[in-house]
Amino acid sequence: MWQRLFFIISVVILTVIHFLGKWDADYYWLYAIAGPLFLLGTYDCLQTKRVVLRNYPLIGHLRYMLLEIRPQIRQYFIESDKSGRPFNREARELVVNRAHQTLDELPFGTQSDVYQPGYDFISHSMKVVKVDEAEARVLIGNDQCENPYVASRLNVSAMSFGALSRHAIRALNRGAKRGNYYHNTGEGGLSPYHLQEGGDIVWQIGTGYFGCRTKEGGFDEVEFESKASHTQVKMIEIKISQGAKPGHGGILPGVKVSEEIAAIRGLEPHKDAISPPCHSEFSTPIGLLEFVVRLRKLSGGKPVGFKLCIGQRAQFLAICKAMLKTQIYPDFITVDGGEGGTGAAPVEYSDSVGMPLNDALLFVHNSLVGTNLRDKIRIIASGKIISGFDMVSKMALGADLCNSARGMLFSIGCIQSRRCHTNTCPTGIATQDKRRFKSLDIEDKANSAYHFHQATIQSFRDVLGVSGHSRVADLSPSNLQTRYDYGEIMSFDEVYQYLKPGELLTDDLPDHFSLHWSKADAHAF
Repeated sequence: MWQRLFFIISVVILTVIHFLGKWDADYYWLYAIAGPLFLLGTYDCLQTKRVVLRNYPLIGHLRYMLLEIRPQIRQYFIESDKSGRPFNREARELVVNRAHQTLDELPFGTQSDVYQPGYDFISHSMKVVKVDEAEARVLIGNDQCENPYVASRLNVSAMSFGALSRHAIRALNRGAKRGNYYHNTGEGGLSPYHLQEGGDIVWQIGTGYFGCRTKEGGFDEVEFESKASHTQVKMIEIKISQGAKPGHGGILPGVKVSEEIAAIRGLEPHKDAISPPCHSEFSTPIGLLEFVVRLRKLSGGKPVGFKLCIGQRAQFLAICKAMLKTQIYPDFITVDGGEGGTGAAPVEYSDSVGMPLNDALLFVHNSLVGTNLRDKIRIIASGKIISGFDMVSKMALGADLCNSARGMLFSIGCIQSRRCHTNTCPTGIATQDKRRFKSLDIEDKANSAYHFHQATIQSFRDVLGVSGHSRVADLSPSNLQTRYDYGEIMSFDEVYQYLKPGELLTDDLPDHFSLHWSKADAHAF
């Protein structure tokens, strides 16, 4: 729209100048102003690096001018997260620099307040070691899985087609193909755009069963089996809850539910798509595990796991008891932190519901260790993971690999305009408006996502080596330090309690688990 308006206005202005010049040659000097502006606007429309300028020729430069003028304005455009709280400006700049293969070094030292409680850092070793490339990948799939998958330690987190545009989906997937990492579909279903570029796919099955849904809204085995057999689909993820809105179903505003998206999801177009808060295929911990077996069989033995944000601890321990009772083990558990983001969620859910990622990771890891299940299940961390340090720190707390949504979005041009739910995303990422998303150059953004992934994986290996370890398995919470209070630094194993293998199976239960363990029931959430 703005491109068309720019050219219409330009033609009108240049035409007016032409006729004024014929009437009086003194008016031809106006070409000195209008000409360069017309050329700059035309260049904006043709370049592919900045979608904002492509969608908003000339006037888009105002944004970048304001960013350079005042820190307060810069903060508005870059630093705030979905809840309006400050978000480290350098995090986005780090991603952008890596995506465009420019230096990400900063002069004049740290940008963080190292004396503020909550400041975390890793203890480096005087003996730095080299980390082999093999450590950048990990096998997912236990003895009950016929077709395990070797995954990258960093992947694209769940973001649906519908929430994102087709160009954004294709760019992320083309980048995943290039970098050999997986792309989670989100709960919106397995769309043609997820498959078009050939990248590895983790198909997420949410409470709405989009993509494998009956007319009544239930689970369609036949459709699931047909799609899950696709060679690009490497794993299946059952979405129980999401960190940005745990206990609330997925939300896609009606303004973004196009006829194409409605057809893919099995919905009515132009109406709000709100998923149920719970699954209809199971209602108990044992039922969840039986659903895991069912999907594993229908998919041809591919790894199957589930994603959740930790809420009531007894309910997760109930799943652990169900595993012990049935001897059914998911191949992976994705732990989503309560600080995770999304394009649309009630403010109260985003700000005040769900356990933060670090605490959730520690709890899940402890629960599996305490029940002697940890070696059977991989843990995937999801929630504001941007850098190599973020990856190493989450793995020190118990994760095996990480998913990133925010970092991947930054890499393909997200500027956090926070208009995801309005269908007016200026970068063409979170919109179904063709006039906006067609400006997003798929090849350019795929390269950016690929380079961000490669640079972050290299950073992960470097930071791991700096800690003195050559393997992720050697990491421990003692490698992480936190400023616990003013004047006091403690390692994570001093701040948190860790269980010994099988400790929850003894009569001497640790105090901080005993109440939750006693409430846990394998037959009921």
